[in-house]
Amino acid sequence: MSLTEKPAETPERLAFYDKINAGNCNALWTVFADIITPEPKSACQPHCWRYAPLREWLLEAGELITAKEAERRVLILENPGLRGQSRITTSLYAGLQLVLPGEVAPAHRHSQSALRFVIDGDGAYTAVEGERTLMSFGDFVITPPWAWHDHGNQSDQPMIWLDGLDIPLASFFDASFAEPGAADTQAQTRPTGDSLARYGANMLPVDFEPRELASPIFNYPYERSREALEALKRQQEWDPCHGLKLRYVNPADGGFAMPTISAFLQLLPQGMRTRAYRSTDATVFVSTEGHGRTTIDGKTFDWGPRDIFVAPSWKWIEHEADDEAVLFSYSDRVAQQKLGFWREQRGDA
Repeated sequence: MSLTEKPAETPERLAFYDKINAGNCNALWTVFADIITPEPKSACQPHCWRYAPLREWLLEAGELITAKEAERRVLILENPGLRGQSRITTSLYAGLQLVLPGEVAPAHRHSQSALRFVIDGDGAYTAVEGERTLMSFGDFVITPPWAWHDHGNQSDQPMIWLDGLDIPLASFFDASFAEPGAADTQAQTRPTGDSLARYGANMLPVDFEPRELASPIFNYPYERSREALEALKRQQEWDPCHGLKLRYVNPADGGFAMPTISAFLQLLPQGMRTRAYRSTDATVFVSTEGHGRTTIDGKTFDWGPRDIFVAPSWKWIEHEADDEAVLFSYSDRVAQQKLGFWREQRGDA
C-alpha cells in the first residue's frame, strides 16, 4: 500500500473506530495519507490583486471610518482558497493600510512581527520604540515583535503600504499578545535616522550586543536597495531562476531581517523569462517597477506597478519581464530554515 492509499474498511473496523472516537482517539492509519503528505498540500491558491481597485476601496473606507476608530484601517488580502481566515498564505497575513493626511494610527504593540512595504505616497512616518522614520515609495520597514509602534501622516497626500505579518504563525503556536498604548503617539526618544546611522553603514557600536531577534534597522530605504541592484546589474550575473535577487539582512548577524519573515528584492531585465522554480515557502510578491507576467502552477497572471500576487508552497513559478522590472517579496523561509523544513527545486534548462 502506498502513502496515498487508505486501508479497506470492514464493519468490525468501523465499529472499532466508533468505540475509540468516544474516548477522543483516532486511528492513524485512517488519516495517515492526509496528515503526512508526499508533497505540500493546502487550500492556498495562486492569485493576483490589481492595485487600482484596491486603492479605490481603501479611499472609500477612508470616508467610512477613521484610522483611530479602526485601530488600523486595512483591507485584508485573503487568499481565495483560505477565505475567512485572514491569510494570504497558510502562515502569513497581508493587508493594505491607508493613513490619510493629518491622521494617526494609534500606538500599540503585539507579539506578531510586522513589515511595511510602501506602495503609494511619500512623507508619512512610522515610529518604533521612540524613533520615527519617514516613509517613501518602496521602503521596507519592520516592526519587531512586542515593539511599540504608531503611524502618522503629516503629508498632504494619502499613504498606502502593504502590511505583512506572521499572524497565522503566532496563532498556530497560541502565542498572540497585544497591548494598546497609553497615548496615540509615543514620545520621540531618539532622532530620526538614528538606527540607520548606528547599524546601517556596515558598522556597529563597539559594545553592541543584540537583545532582539529582529534587525536593529527598521527602515531599509528603497533608494539604497535599488541602487545596489543597479550596481550589480552591470556584472550581468543573472540567476536563471531569479534574475538578480537580494535579501534584506540583519546587520548584527547576517541573517534575515526578521525572525519569522524573509524579505527580498529582485531585478528582472527586459525580456527575461526565468527558469521554473519552486520552494516550500509560499511567497507574496509586489510588482514595484515594470510590467510582466508570472506563471504559477500553470496559471498566468499579468502584473504592473503596485499589483500584488501570491505563489503557494511547492508550485512552479516562472517570471517574464516585458520591460525592466523590480519585484519585492516576502515569505516564511527564515522560519522554515530554522525548523529544518525548507527546500527548493530548480527546473530544467
